Amino acid sequence: MKKVLFVATVVRLHINMFHKPYIRWFHEQGWQVDVAANNDYDNKEECIIPCCDHFYCIPFERNPIKIRNLEAYKQFKKLLDGEKYDIVHCHTPMGSVITRLAVSSARKHGTKVIYTAHGFHFYKGAPALNWLVYYPIERILAHRTDLLITMNDEDYTRAKKFPAKRVEKVHGVGLDLNKFVRSTPEEKEKIRKALKLGADDIFAISVAQLIKRKNHIVLIRAVAELQNPKFHLFICGDGAQENELKMEAKKLGIWKQVHFLGFRKDVYKICSSADLFLFASLQEGLPVAIMEAMACRLPIIASRIRGNTDLIDEGKGGYLVEAKDVQGFVDAIQTAISDKERLIEMEAYNYLKIQNYGEEAVLKEMSALYQSMI
Repeated sequence: MKKVLFVATVVRLHINMFHKPYIRWFHEQGWQVDVAANNDYDNKEECIIPCCDHFYCIPFERNPIKIRNLEAYKQFKKLLDGEKYDIVHCHTPMGSVITRLAVSSARKHGTKVIYTAHGFHFYKGAPALNWLVYYPIERILAHRTDLLITMNDEDYTRAKKFPAKRVEKVHGVGLDLNKFVRSTPEEKEKIRKALKLGADDIFAISVAQLIKRKNHIVLIRAVAELQNPKFHLFICGDGAQENELKMEAKKLGIWKQVHFLGFRKDVYKICSSADLFLFASLQEGLPVAIMEAMACRLPIIASRIRGNTDLIDEGKGGYLVEAKDVQGFVDAIQTAISDKERLIEMEAYNYLKIQNYGEEAVLKEMSALYQSMI
């Protein structure tokens, strides 16, 4: 029986969030499917991976300088040398680094290594330290990579210069489009009333952690500069910057227009009732938040960065703005809300485009790549 091993730093926030369809695909092909990752569930008994034959809890740490990564390397190398896998598919920075450091002996016996880069830490505009640390590591470890998979144009263009045996690009991790059912007018009205919005109010939404990388501060300042009391921004997410952002909204006198909803399990329903999606992040690989907004048929105004530029076609699905350009966001918002017919066209355009990033489409891409490696 052929054997495949999926590797990532953690189970709950990576394996079970992104890779279940691909684990299931191998299982249906008759392969033994194993997973190596750290168990990040609060209740360890909840760590259940569908279609997984064997789970190996390896103490990977996200922080590269953590001493436990040395123990993770020893455990993982012992696993690779003992099990003789046909394919090892690794994800996440530390999971992929340790995999490719430990796999040298296994590769001599025929193990093929696939690495999916969900977003390199070095990118246009990244801090110099990122380039000094992460770029050489990825370039060196590409020598031990049989297939390097990227998810955006910038990473793909750069990865093609690496010494990996093969480099490909896919449309993300595969979005479950069945979750996104179009809201009826009655459902939209119900949600708007619950959020205390009037019939003439403009409902914008942003979904992201409240951390500096997501750059919510620019959106809050844009709302202030917009000077439109009918414009409301609802932010779904929690994080370390929450109090700072709330204080900024209060200081600017727009605390009645910027609403913090915290972490929400009904975010899809809220998005489906909004008029506009705003996203000012400073760094992304291929942002799931934007993809989900597109599946909810929303026009997008986003920062002009890697990943966002892959998803948003300027003037067709929304508008792209320099990440720190407050006035740029103000101008884009004004342009968008001044033409309702154009907004409707953008909704339809984004929904059509996101079909390429759906689970079915990406599974087809990935299965073809897997078949080529067998």
